[in-house]
Amino acid sequence: MDQTATLEQSRLENVLLKLVVISGPDAGRTVELPRGEHLLGGSSKCQIRLTDRSVSRQHLKLDVREDRVVAVDLGSRNGTTCDGRRFTELEVGPGTVLTLGNTSIKLLPRDTRERPLLLSDRDRYGQLVGRSRKMRELFTTLERLAPGGSDVLIQGETGTGKELCAEAIHHDSPRAKGPFVIVDLAGIAPSLLESELFGHVKGAFTGAHADRAGAFERAQGGTVFLDEVGELPLDLQPRLLRALERRQVKRVGGNDYRSVDVRVVAATHVDLEAAVRDGKFRRDLFHRLAVLRITLPALRERPEDIPLLVDTILERMGRPPSALSDQTRALLSQYPWPGNVRELRNVVDQVVNLGEEMLPALEGGSGPGEARPSAPDLSLPFKEAKEKLIEGFERDYLKGLIERCEGNISRASREAGIDRVYLRKLLRKHGLDARDGD
Repeated sequence: MDQTATLEQSRLENVLLKLVVISGPDAGRTVELPRGEHLLGGSSKCQIRLTDRSVSRQHLKLDVREDRVVAVDLGSRNGTTCDGRRFTELEVGPGTVLTLGNTSIKLLPRDTRERPLLLSDRDRYGQLVGRSRKMRELFTTLERLAPGGSDVLIQGETGTGKELCAEAIHHDSPRAKGPFVIVDLAGIAPSLLESELFGHVKGAFTGAHADRAGAFERAQGGTVFLDEVGELPLDLQPRLLRALERRQVKRVGGNDYRSVDVRVVAATHVDLEAAVRDGKFRRDLFHRLAVLRITLPALRERPEDIPLLVDTILERMGRPPSALSDQTRALLSQYPWPGNVRELRNVVDQVVNLGEEMLPALEGGSGPGEARPSAPDLSLPFKEAKEKLIEGFERDYLKGLIERCEGNISRASREAGIDRVYLRKLLRKHGLDARDGD
């Protein structure tokens, strides 16, 4: 082996990770990260120079060691965040996404073949709203798949916006001028499902007084949305499979197949892969539906989107952002939202129309199994009762935080995403102890 090859081999062995810019002006750029310190910022003195003007001249330091990587914010004006939380110093590793100003970077193993999904610049797609990394990755995926003609399967918990997602795909596709037909498979009696999907001819069954086109025929030239497709009975699944594969349907009681030109978007909150394993859903139908597959994140996975969602809900109600107080917004941001965006919308509607004293009716608190806000003392004036409720929340949250972080104030500050000085002030206010250092 010649000297050049030896030096190259030595260099590669020293490279542990690579950094990929996934959003911002430098999106798509890839940089190797050998052991040692790497400065990121706008200055020419930085090893990794970024052109994003919202990034400080010396913004972030990555200390790449044999067994770990430590990210240190260098007092930047806009800060550095991980999963929406601002930090001063944080241990990171492969898969971590950090945000500096308007730029997001992702750390990957050196030899990975993964191609990180670049983040969309938009904060809404149709009626879907979000600035979090998860939502901007989703918007990138939607931007790419909507113009095509392939069928799509949307998965996600109840209340995450699956119907809004399907509608956005339709309106951003070449079929936008065609019909968008919704079939709620969970809300139709099993005996009527076949007729609803494929239509029927006069006299096919009792009550069939005239010919009727099914959803596939009514969606001709457009999109048919099969909501809660996981609820489709097994005996009807072969007929749906044929409609998907051949784009032909036969009305109940009819003899002839009719060709249809539709795009099928299906949605479910059910784990269809588990249903396939349990014999409750056909494997061939699952793979035919899931030509393209996307998953909508739960609201608890993107709490940084709650302020924007609240403002959007208020805007659609014709109310200003000031309709909710800062204290109420703080409580909304801590609740786990098992009902997702639908539950958030309902709660905001209740609070705006019935008063902020309705907020404590929420069940759950800052997370499953964690401290819950107690009911307010209704004998007190509204302002005093609300302040007492906020103080109780602060105390319970801080107590749980310090216990979880074993009294380490530096770690607690990073996990809570608040400055250490402010955290110490809150701890003193509530008589709680913590220590500095890692």
